[in-house]
Amino acid sequence: MSAEEIRAFIEAEFPGAVRFGAQIDAVASDRVIIRLPIRGGFLRPGETVSGPTLMTLADTAVYYLVLATVGPVALAFTTHLSIDFLRTGAPDAVLAEACALKRGKRLYVGRVEMWGGRDQPWHAASERGPRELLAHATVTYSIPPR
Repeated sequence: MSAEEIRAFIEAEFPGAVRFGAQIDAVASDRVIIRLPIRGGFLRPGETVSGPTLMTLADTAVYYLVLATVGPVALAFTTHLSIDFLRTGAPDAVLAEACALKRGKRLYVGRVEMWGGRDQPWHAASERGPRELLAHATVTYSIPPR
C-alpha cells in the first residue's frame, strides 16, 4: 500500500487512530518512516516525551509497515512489543523508522528506531537539525489467515 492508501485505510477502519497525529513521511518496500509532532498531552513531568507515547508510536509504525508490505489487514494485532528507552528528549517531533526483521505467514516482526528532532519530514536532509535516538523497539504482529 502507498502512503495515501494507508492514510485512507486508517481513516476508514480506525478513525480514533487519526487523533494520535502520526504522519507518514515515507513508504518503501522494506521500511516506513512516520513523524509525530509533539504536543502537550505527549509530555511527562519535566517536559520530555512520555513512554506511552513512544510505545504507541512504535506500534503504529510497525502496523503501517504491515499495511505497506502485506496489504490491508484490519484484523492484524500486536502480540509483542519490547522497547528500550535510550534517552529523554523534548523534541518538536519524534521520527520513527520501522523496518521488517522477519515477515512470516502468521507473524511479522519489525524494528523501530525513534529519533527526536525538529518537526520536519525525515527526508528533508538539507534542513535536518541534530537528532537524538530516543528509543529502540521490536514489535511483533499476528497476521490473520486470508
